[in-house]
Amino acid sequence: MQRLKDNMIPYITEEEIDSMVSDLAKQIEFDYHGKELVLICPLKGSTLFLSDLCRKISNPQVIDFVHLTSPKGESVRILKDIGENIEGKHVLIVEEILDAGRTLSFLKTRLLASSPASLKIVALLDKPARRELPIKPDYTGKVIEDRFVVGYGLDSEELGRNYKDIYYFTQ
Repeated sequence: MQRLKDNMIPYITEEEIDSMVSDLAKQIEFDYHGKELVLICPLKGSTLFLSDLCRKISNPQVIDFVHLTSPKGESVRILKDIGENIEGKHVLIVEEILDAGRTLSFLKTRLLASSPASLKIVALLDKPARRELPIKPDYTGKVIEDRFVVGYGLDSEELGRNYKDIYYFTQ
């Protein structure tokens, strides 16, 4: 795994990530003061972000997971759906990075069909240069340029998710 890091440059430090997550949590707490939240985490990459974010939000909260796949050129498929009834509830999709937007757009449309009281997207990173669909996060930690990033849940062929910092490839 060290070989992966040999081709990478540090981009966002662990301290910067923690600060972004804290700022997002404060804004969410302000916007949803005292309201119960349902946090939906798309697997696998968003788990570290969700883990840190949910512990910084003092609101009552339920956590659920969804696993979607969208191979290039194919439609989005559900591998694991949420189990929580979200009708009438305040729902936040917690995503580590929003790039093309195909999977997230599919998920948002699907969740809206369940009539939540509100549905918003929290993205640690937003990469608008890669956007294929007109979808935007409601809460953003950082807008980044069009680089392939690894670390803090983001992977390269399943490796690198455990890195505390976020890196980008040198080439």
